[in-house]
Amino acid sequence: MKDIQSTPAQIAFPIDRVGVKGLKFPIQIQTRDIGMQHTVAIVDMGVDLSVSSRGTHMSRFVEVLQDWNEPLCCESLERLVKQTQKKLQSQHAYIAFFFPYFLHKRAPSTNMLSLFSYDCKLSAKSINYNIEFILELTVPVMTVCPCSKAISHEGAHSQRSEIYIQLRLEQFRFIEDFIVLAESSASSPLYSLLKRADEKYVTEDAFAHPKFVEDVVRNISSKLITVTDVLGFRVEVESFESIHAHNAFAYIEHEFIC
Repeated sequence: MKDIQSTPAQIAFPIDRVGVKGLKFPIQIQTRDIGMQHTVAIVDMGVDLSVSSRGTHMSRFVEVLQDWNEPLCCESLERLVKQTQKKLQSQHAYIAFFFPYFLHKRAPSTNMLSLFSYDCKLSAKSINYNIEFILELTVPVMTVCPCSKAISHEGAHSQRSEIYIQLRLEQFRFIEDFIVLAESSASSPLYSLLKRADEKYVTEDAFAHPKFVEDVVRNISSKLITVTDVLGFRVEVESFESIHAHNAFAYIEHEFIC
């Protein structure tokens, strides 16, 4: 059969990235405490395309992914990227896994156990077989306003906030290490299951540790800069203000070039 994709491009523009998006794929990922965690990822895959070809071979992306059967980490992702480059005969390749990562969390007072999910993304891109890894995660937390607490006779405004972290990694690190790092930098973590005794504890503990978004982003950055295997990072904290119709945010970037 005639291979239309392999005919020369009618317009002489090379394409930076072309491929498939939104592939659902079951994965395993190593945890610190409970071995392998099974979850479902959304996978994006792409390669560059020269003017010598009108189109890429879309089915080959799916073939490569279906043949890949390893727990997700930087080393296995590197092998997948290189195999994609080889199969698609490309100079550059990009693969991203978007997935929910689950932790068992114990309520602070009753010690009751429940699952809590975090949105994560592990991606890799290659340029002439040099590989760069990016881990991204979103960690929801609670923040209490220090100013509101200082000027009010009773209480202070508090709200749910989200911490967005992007990390340039030299090699894979346990995701929960960065989750704990982020949660410990805010006024309080969040929980799926809280009884009344737990609600009391969380409220009082959060009010004992008021934080601006500026405090949280600085706390996280000062910890990340000491972590081996983290080559650079971006951290943004966004607070969904309970007394305003707008949000507050703070952002720090350190040696994050990609």
